[in-house]
Amino acid sequence: MVIFEVIKRVMMKKTVVALLFAFILIGMLPESSKAQCPMCKSSVESSIEKGGKTGTGLNNGILYLLAAPYIAVAGVGLMWYRNYRRKNVNINIPDQELNLN
Repeated sequence: MVIFEVIKRVMMKKTVVALLFAFILIGMLPESSKAQCPMCKSSVESSIEKGGKTGTGLNNGILYLLAAPYIAVAGVGLMWYRNYRRKNVNINIPDQELNLN
């Protein structure tokens, strides 16, 4: 049992270190990558003013990207439900008084 406790502690430490490393890497992203949304917005606004259809295509792309995580979570939930749902099992336990001391 002690071995399982040690393994559990080591795994927790590795998880914390991995999350910390991921946050540091995300924080080091260049500022130019954060400027992408305003650039797209200005390009779409100028296109709409000229009568273009770029805005509808961009909106459809955003909806497509938005739907992907929901579909993935629903798939994982469905797999979990199928694998771990309660089975119809008949358990024959004799009627006897339980001693809980």
